[in-house]
Amino acid sequence: MDALGQILLWLQLCALTRAAYKLWVPNTDFDDDANWSQNRTPCAGATVEFPANKMVSVLVRGGHSVSDLLLPLDGELILDSGAAFSASVATWDPDCSVGGPALFRDPDRFSWYDPRLWRSQETTRGLFSVDAERVPCRHDDVVFPATASFRVGLGRGARTVRSVSVLGRTFLRDDDLAAFLASRAGRLRFHGPGVLRVVPEACADPSGCVCDNDEVLPWVCAALLQPLDGRCPPAACSNAFRPEGQCCDLCGAIVSLTHGAAFDLEKYRERLLGTFLLQYQGLQVAVSKVRRASRVWEAAGPGPDTEIQVVLAEGRPLAGGAPRLVQDILADIAEHGETLGVVSATVRELSSPVGGGFTAGPEGLGSRAGIVGSVAAVVLLVLFLTVFLLLRRSGRLRLRRHGEDAARAPEGPSLSFHNPVFDLASSAGCEEQPRAPHPDARNTSRSYFVNPLFTGDEAEA
Repeated sequence: MDALGQILLWLQLCALTRAAYKLWVPNTDFDDDANWSQNRTPCAGATVEFPANKMVSVLVRGGHSVSDLLLPLDGELILDSGAAFSASVATWDPDCSVGGPALFRDPDRFSWYDPRLWRSQETTRGLFSVDAERVPCRHDDVVFPATASFRVGLGRGARTVRSVSVLGRTFLRDDDLAAFLASRAGRLRFHGPGVLRVVPEACADPSGCVCDNDEVLPWVCAALLQPLDGRCPPAACSNAFRPEGQCCDLCGAIVSLTHGAAFDLEKYRERLLGTFLLQYQGLQVAVSKVRRASRVWEAAGPGPDTEIQVVLAEGRPLAGGAPRLVQDILADIAEHGETLGVVSATVRELSSPVGGGFTAGPEGLGSRAGIVGSVAAVVLLVLFLTVFLLLRRSGRLRLRRHGEDAARAPEGPSLSFHNPVFDLASSAGCEEQPRAPHPDARNTSRSYFVNPLFTGDEAEA
């Protein structure tokens, strides 16, 4: 069986045992354009130069004609079937401009903690993993392709995985892996002060297992954001949130689930994908078991210290798919929660697009601030009308004409006030000067309220 067949068989075994795997993507192959300074393999007759002080293992697949070949002080060239080097002083490729030497890029640039360099089995459209879970987790099987050369920087700290498959061998015992890493073949492919261990224990819990990458999240984020100078791109929404295990803020929503013994993480993920997610464009979901934040744990009281985190990431915040999907999820749990093994569901976060609220359906779903403001205005209006009617019926609130009040008002400071709502003429201009009383004051329609707090004997005097 060839190397590719062995990898496929191994991945099938991983699926049968519910174990997840992480596949290493980059390589140090000679024929890969990305490994050269000019983003192309060396031209015929070019000078080829490897970093002198770097250890590297390079797989060569084809035939190459070079004028000079400067090798590192410690390294190896692995010639595949049909690969060869020949000497030449002329450039045979007319499309290849003559320039400086072809420099092999730094082989130490690949870090174990960089999420972009791993590929997992969860590559279905609409599903994603938070950044901490994109690198190998505690119960993952790690696979390095046997048909490519590679070099991995282990960084700092100790990493524990379920197994490591490298050069056609699968390491399930920690002693065997340590011996390989100490060998020359291991030192050519793994470097750095970090420690890599294996504990052959798969995740046997149907509700999922915690990734256990919380401690290395700062290193994961540093590697991920290195091309952006360590800065997260701004989120295109207000009330952006950062899920557990994520490096930068997202737009969308977080639903936290408390589960029972009947909950199955894989089946629930498939349910979200097949029943709901296909109806929403530009929306992705990540479902995983995480530890509850300390403040949430204390507020929730005694109970399990883990929960199921459902992250709805909105690629286009103005589309408003996340609030609608949250409603679908909550309605589905209310109807089928017992069958699914979900005890309770809580909406932890819900973001809004910058400059407006989400729209949901023909009527629209406003932002939380807009809903609260509208409800408050209606309540105040109803309260005002109720008080007004009660005071009117009790006789403590009276409406009088200006002429009558002018004739009956006592000398001294006035105890009444003009309501600008019923005095539109006087409120039309803020700087308008007072005018003389109307000749026929009794026929005017302008009125005012008497302050009920000062009505009584003083008002009847």
